Amino acid sequence: MRWDFARRPKWIARHVAVAALVVTMILLGFWQLRRLDEKRDHKALVEARQEAPAAPITEVVPAVGDVDDALHRAVTAEGTYQDDDTVVVENRTLNGASGGWVLTPLLLEGEDTAVVVNRGFIGFDRDGRIVPPPAPQGRVEVEGLVQPTQSRGRIGPRDPDEGRLEVLARVDVARLAAQVDYELLPAYVQLVASDPPEPVAEPGAPALVALGRPSPEEGPHLSYAVQWFTFTTIAVVGYAVLLRHVAQQPVADEEPAVAREG
Repeated sequence: MRWDFARRPKWIARHVAVAALVVTMILLGFWQLRRLDEKRDHKALVEARQEAPAAPITEVVPAVGDVDDALHRAVTAEGTYQDDDTVVVENRTLNGASGGWVLTPLLLEGEDTAVVVNRGFIGFDRDGRIVPPPAPQGRVEVEGLVQPTQSRGRIGPRDPDEGRLEVLARVDVARLAAQVDYELLPAYVQLVASDPPEPVAEPGAPALVALGRPSPEEGPHLSYAVQWFTFTTIAVVGYAVLLRHVAQQPVADEEPAVAREG
């Protein structure tokens, strides 16, 4: 076998291109593994906070400031729903059904502050509308999980800055606070249980379904990492086989023009 061909400029360029491709795929594989570790750490944190005993929301969520330490904590809240301030977050799905989330502020007992409660998911009615059911009347005790307010990223629908909205694009607590006459805590509660419970839907009407406890997923990062490392192996082995095959060929097959000149 003759390996001198591998030192020719065109083959050196190929070596560099294959090496760059291999390095890139290895880096992508390790990046997926790092993302997997991050997802697993987040999942462990969420599950640990969910399993902690529920505490009154005023002891967990600060009225202002950073709420990161309170996220995903199990909390209880007592008060009265402000049903007139109910809004719907559109374009949500549950088990393949399309609809929205129903948000209603709960004015906390003995406080001038309310917390937004995500009472659950409701689908479209027969007329293609999302009609939030009335909230339980009188004193209500809810149990749920603290969730972060949502904000618009670089893309996505934008809610008008002014006016009273009945439909929001996301759970934007600050935007909802702009249209109520009381303070809102800077996070919301995803309902798990309510006493009294939510009213039963009328026959034929879509039911309000509590979202309950979210279960963070690890995602497909492990399978993606395996794919990148598999592609890396294929590239390395395949290129080595190609080089060996070329080295076994007669010189005339590799460089016929050079052979003719000789």
